[in-house]
Amino acid sequence: MRKMQTLGKQSMVPEEPVYIQGWGSVVGKKEGEGPMGACFDEIEEDPVLGAENWEGAESRLQLLAARKAAERAGISTEEIRMIFAGDLLAQSIASSFGIGRLDRPVYGLFGACSTMGEALSLAALAVAAGAGEHVLALTSSHFATAEKEFRFPLEYGSQRPLSASWTVTGSGACVVGSDAGPVKITGITTGKITDYGLKDSQNMGACMAPATCQTISTHLRDFGRSPEDYDRIITGDLGYVGQQILLDLMEEEGFLMGKVHEDCGIRIFDRETQDTHAGGSGCGCSASLLAGWILPQLACGQWKRVLFVPTGALMSRVSFYEGNSVPGIAQAVVLETAQDAGKEEA
Repeated sequence: MRKMQTLGKQSMVPEEPVYIQGWGSVVGKKEGEGPMGACFDEIEEDPVLGAENWEGAESRLQLLAARKAAERAGISTEEIRMIFAGDLLAQSIASSFGIGRLDRPVYGLFGACSTMGEALSLAALAVAAGAGEHVLALTSSHFATAEKEFRFPLEYGSQRPLSASWTVTGSGACVVGSDAGPVKITGITTGKITDYGLKDSQNMGACMAPATCQTISTHLRDFGRSPEDYDRIITGDLGYVGQQILLDLMEEEGFLMGKVHEDCGIRIFDRETQDTHAGGSGCGCSASLLAGWILPQLACGQWKRVLFVPTGALMSRVSFYEGNSVPGIAQAVVLETAQDAGKEEA
């Protein structure tokens, strides 16, 4: 029977191969105009995607990404055994009104912007346990739905501080399974909720950086590795502010990782020409770049091993208005090119 082996304090390793068999990425017009625009499968020029409202548009992003992932995996959506999905909206309505149309068993998730790491981790656990040959992991975000949910309606025209990020309009999906694929999941490190008491929801990079440091440093110790054992350590959406805090905290932990660190929030936009301040954010930020940029680099052998670490700020409208702090969490997934995976397992 397939299973996961626990490792160290927070990590697990599959005893038999778990593959990413296919992936799909769909983004909006602004993301398509950014420096990573050429890597996405689809760029939607219409921000509403023909729907009646912003939430409907986000649901359609998920459905498009899911179908693209299944197509690339060479399966029909009917062959998907179960789905792990979530989004930023209350009761995860983007997911329930989107992938619900696929008529497949669903587990709804909330990890804020770390949701793609959470979904991938749970998909790997399900496949390793023999619970399905094809499991779908996906998430999404939309600039307009996030502004409505957490900030102000677009008509208000609110000003954003320089520490604020721009929510990505996009979705990323992956089919995880036991049949051979171009990329392997060779380990996961489950994050802990970390709260330094920060209350500025417009500076999510600072709120999430401590949790990211906790997950990455624990991962490296659990696996007995150094940052140089990875071609890239890619975080979710810390942005320019959070990246520097992370690097400083990691140095305090004894790890210098500036040479291998990348951040999806920094990568997805050009802040000088696109006015995105601290960078990109939202569940769709790391998810779309995972499917559009990271996995293709691994599949072609350009990179051999990547630590993918989406980051999340665990807040809600209720917690914000009650004056609570913004806890963070980060979920780490080890991704390796299938041709070389497993040669250096801890």
